[in-house]
Amino acid sequence: MSRTFVDAFPLLVVLLPFLAAFAGLLLSRWPRHVRAFDPSGTAPPHGADTPSPQGADAPANRRAAWFAVLPTTVSAVLACWLAASQGFAFFQRFSPYSPEGPAASASAEAGATYGVIETGGVPISLTLQADELSSILGILVTVVALAVQIYSIGYLKDDPRYPSYSAFISLFTSAMLLVVYAGDLLVLYVGWEIMGLCSYLLIGHWWEDRANSRAAVKAFLVTRLGDVGFLFGIFVLGLSAGSFRVDDVIAKAPELPTGTVVAATMLLLAGVAGKSAQVPLHTWLPDAMAGPTPISALIHAATMVAAGIFLVARLFPVFLAAPPTLDVLAVLAALGMLGAALAALAQDDLKRVLAYSTVSQLAYMAAALAAGSDTAAIFHLLTHGAFKALLFLCAGAVIHHVGSNLMSQMGGLRRELPVTFVTMTIGFAALMGLPPASGFFSKDGVLLAVEHALGAARLTDAAALLLYACALATVAVTGAYATRAWLRTFFGDERVVALPEPEPGTAHVVDVREAPASMLGPVVLLAVPALGLGVLGLGHISWGTAAISVALALLGAGIVYAVWRGDPLADPARVLGPLRVPCERAFYVDTVYSALLVRPVLALAGAVVRTDDTVVDGAVRGSGRTAQGASGLLRLAQNGNVQLYVSGLLAGVLLIAVGAVVFG
Repeated sequence: MSRTFVDAFPLLVVLLPFLAAFAGLLLSRWPRHVRAFDPSGTAPPHGADTPSPQGADAPANRRAAWFAVLPTTVSAVLACWLAASQGFAFFQRFSPYSPEGPAASASAEAGATYGVIETGGVPISLTLQADELSSILGILVTVVALAVQIYSIGYLKDDPRYPSYSAFISLFTSAMLLVVYAGDLLVLYVGWEIMGLCSYLLIGHWWEDRANSRAAVKAFLVTRLGDVGFLFGIFVLGLSAGSFRVDDVIAKAPELPTGTVVAATMLLLAGVAGKSAQVPLHTWLPDAMAGPTPISALIHAATMVAAGIFLVARLFPVFLAAPPTLDVLAVLAALGMLGAALAALAQDDLKRVLAYSTVSQLAYMAAALAAGSDTAAIFHLLTHGAFKALLFLCAGAVIHHVGSNLMSQMGGLRRELPVTFVTMTIGFAALMGLPPASGFFSKDGVLLAVEHALGAARLTDAAALLLYACALATVAVTGAYATRAWLRTFFGDERVVALPEPEPGTAHVVDVREAPASMLGPVVLLAVPALGLGVLGLGHISWGTAAISVALALLGAGIVYAVWRGDPLADPARVLGPLRVPCERAFYVDTVYSALLVRPVLALAGAVVRTDDTVVDGAVRGSGRTAQGASGLLRLAQNGNVQLYVSGLLAGVLLIAVGAVVFG
């Protein structure tokens, strides 16, 4: 195959899902142009993540499914071909701890420049490229997106808005692929912002429920807040380097003043915290569970939250040149990983458990980056993408079966859902870091990198010690909350709960069968890398660190199991004691934000509205009343009485004459 043709692969990988999005939106209902849609029947029952069976256009849904699956499949094949053409270079240079950053790739990069936009200053290069990092991330994005698209065919089979839903997933996938393959920071920023729009549209898919629309708005606003800093960081970095091309920025980084690099990376870190849901901009991610579960799998595994970690790894030499930024990243990662893990331990909503788990695991990746190992961070990003997508899709199968997100309404499901039980067990084992699951190997790389940071000069001693202590504590807490979710979902007595009668058109029929093949297929597919992907790091494992990690995970799991065995009907989260309520409320971060930011802004907005109404509009209304009153006075004179006019005229003449005599 010619090199020129391979160089076009990054463009094709990005473009195919983009075209699929337009086809899904514009052609799914063609040629019928009929939208059988009952607005009263689209919202799921309260507390249950289930689609509505009312008002779906089956032919349109089938066409939309083809538009969604086929282009994504081709993109996945091309992404795999790109990585294979480079010999999977990322894994060839694999080492859990690479303190000097990425090694030079021995293989040629694929890609091309499709034009240059002159700005009067620093030009924008329309470049797409596939190097060792982007090519391997492209596989993750396309494979998980394909699994989510196939899974959604069964999960939202009767949803009347499935065509737009699948089209937005395709657009979401294309945007993330643009971030991955972009060779210019401003091109990357375009994909970065399109992802924010798609997350808003998909989280608010069932917008009839106000809680869902509020969650979508919250995700949009919080991530936009971080993106303000992110955009300024791009400008500082690009203008200082004289180019927005990623390769040029990395090459110029050693020559830039330290203050400039620190300022730029700190600003970029704001966007990373927003997109990857890290402290203090993490609060949107748990609320994003309002969207359909397949969307949660896509956001949490391969797209939005992965973008921030990827960005730091993409510009890793730049971040290495800014030690204060790495210290800040280390502290944020330490607080995020342990705090989110404790919050996950107290949640009753299965999806929120997995949401806080994502915040915690992303903090692990951030910890590896702060410690100086981009390879360990990306390896954990890959394994996490596989097992977290698996866990969310399994959770979707459970919720689809039970009709509720709450673990208090689950139990004993291993007999009714045997395939889901086995695959979700693999996912939980990978999350806990138990061998031979993939998470065991990638988490070992992260812990080893953090351990090396204790003796290195990259981080301050306090930041390195805090990071290491929190990383070890989080291993134990992760074992605890994963075991709790596993036991409460699949073991104990079946909990038959009389759900409230839903609104017309939103009834969910609970059956005793496994999920359909379109849902089980992607689950089984993802179970393979969730179980076996970690062997790529087998030759680099530190058995001492691994033994400590497994021991801590089993300690947390053992405590929860002992508490659960004492009373299987009670929630093992009671082991938290007085910390349970603060953990359940995620340490009141949202409450603090509401008190310090939301309420003052709302009060200020109310004051502006009142000022506008009483002062600005009052002045307008007052001038109108004044003009109306003056016209009333004039009307007394202009009343059509001729005698009055003549009398006035004579009076005026008389006054003029008197004045002439007196003052003449």
